[in-house]
Amino acid sequence: MSVKAMMATILENQLALRGVHSLTPSDYEEIVEHLLEQLRELELSLAAREFDGRQEPK
Repeated sequence: MSVKAMMATILENQLALRGVHSLTPSDYEEIVEHLLEQLRELELSLAAREFDGRQEPK
């Protein structure tokens, strides 16, 4: 099982515990994919900030 599939299952289980039963398995997969993309973008943004902070002023 892939990490995305495991995350989708966890998301499905957590939302079911909170009374959400109207999403399809593909909905959970899309949500996880979107979350992972947002995390990648955040990671890149933070790395760029860190890199900019390390550069010597010209």
